[in-house]
Amino acid sequence: MESSTRLYLVPTPIGNLGDITFRAVEVLKGVDRILAEDTRTSGVLLKHYGITTPTESFHSFNEHKRTETIISRIKSGEILALITDAGTPGISDPGFMLARAAADEGIKVECLPGATAFVPALVKSGLPSDKFVFEGFLPHKKGRQTRLEYLKEEPRTMIFYESPHRLMKTLGQFAEVMGPDRNVSVSRELTKKFEETVNGTLEEVIGYFESRSIKGEFVLILEGKSK
Repeated sequence: MESSTRLYLVPTPIGNLGDITFRAVEVLKGVDRILAEDTRTSGVLLKHYGITTPTESFHSFNEHKRTETIISRIKSGEILALITDAGTPGISDPGFMLARAAADEGIKVECLPGATAFVPALVKSGLPSDKFVFEGFLPHKKGRQTRLEYLKEEPRTMIFYESPHRLMKTLGQFAEVMGPDRNVSVSRELTKKFEETVNGTLEEVIGYFESRSIKGEFVLILEGKSK
């Protein structure tokens, strides 16, 4: 590990436990403590790789409250790693506030390369990947319609995350605002046993999921507006 680094942001597998780098395992074994979004979830991964470093919780509900204390601990000499339940910290997960606070204090931060759900979903979608915009989760209520109307004119490929119980609502709103003929690629359960990707127009993909049980976490890759 780089001796001057005090905080490591470490990506963890989004499904398949094999999708972690040798360096990530080395870092997690070498730091003083691991900050984990859910220590129970992370415990499965850590046990699998024989990582016995102590863990403590750091999640979206305590991120505001704990960031200042953690920065003080780092400045006092602790070397910490942050992991989330799956993927790269800070991408629709806790991590941004801690990374920003560390940067403001001149603390050296390293983010290891690794698993992020939207990259494989984008690359295999067949939609243009030379230029794209990551939207993450749409607002649930306030500002949702305004955001959709704004994105109606977006020419780049758009990337969204969505939960199973909101999938049909979101696809329906895409079709309503952007037209049923807009192309979309929907991936679920990436890297897991039941991984699935469905490509087609919004109308076609809505029809596909209407007759099926909707389970898993979803990545939606939406075609940009044609010029």
